[in-house]
Amino acid sequence: MAFTPLNALNSFLAVARQRSFAAAARHLGVSTSALSQSVRQLEARLGVTLLTRTSRTVALTDAGQRLLENAGAAVDQALESLKTVSARPGEVTGRVRLSVPSMAVPLVMARILPRFLERHPRVEVEVQSENRFVNIVAEGYDAGMRLSEAIERDMVQLRLMGPGRFVVTAAPAYLARRGEPERPLDLLQHDCICIRSTPAGARYAWELERGKRSWRVPVRGPVTTNDSELMRLLAVSGVGLLYAFEPVIADDLRSGRLRVVLEPYAAAVPGFFLYFPSRAQVSPALRAFVDVAREVAAEARPRAG
Repeated sequence: MAFTPLNALNSFLAVARQRSFAAAARHLGVSTSALSQSVRQLEARLGVTLLTRTSRTVALTDAGQRLLENAGAAVDQALESLKTVSARPGEVTGRVRLSVPSMAVPLVMARILPRFLERHPRVEVEVQSENRFVNIVAEGYDAGMRLSEAIERDMVQLRLMGPGRFVVTAAPAYLARRGEPERPLDLLQHDCICIRSTPAGARYAWELERGKRSWRVPVRGPVTTNDSELMRLLAVSGVGLLYAFEPVIADDLRSGRLRVVLEPYAAAVPGFFLYFPSRAQVSPALRAFVDVAREVAAEARPRAG
């Protein structure tokens, strides 16, 4: 891999985002040794250490973190601009990288992506499904989705669906066996299907509310996972209580496979939003994705009403 500042910078960005030389090498289609050499040459040229390497992990130094945050979006935009040279007039090319929570996949992405890809077949879409808050600029994403209006002020946001509720549910068989909770703290006496978003993170405390009061209940149970579909299947099988975004389990509620309990305490949320950095940095590919997302969201509003 011949050394050029832009080539080396792109190598560093790939390693910084993947936190792995091997994964970054596969992504770039180069050897791990060539990638490592390119990053070392960049560090030598800059006179700073960008990455701390051990036998198992790769971590960013303060200098590396600053470089990732300041240069990442600009390099991505420059590389994407090169791809547009071969495009026909009016044709959109490039790539859109999205960070999306798993529950948004069936509710939002499954409605947007088919239409977008049919309309813009030369755009490559990469969707990372992860249930954590993501710094989309530092990690090289073009946009993210979040189930909240609490989005950074320097982000543009587009509502994708209306408000909803997080509800506690259970299969009739479980309720017949264990009874129905009547108050939030009753959950401590029940088998709950627990949520842990990241391997090193704490279990999620279920959030409930009624009027101006709110509760965060540290539930426990036989299974802990971050897979929303596994949670749903276990709940339908009667393993335990499930805490879920109501639209995700709408079919199970309609069929009676699941029943809502503690309904007066269901927590309201504003709905899903697409968010991305200021309009000045929007690539043609992302702009096209936003247009389709806005179109699909507008069609869904009458049905929601």
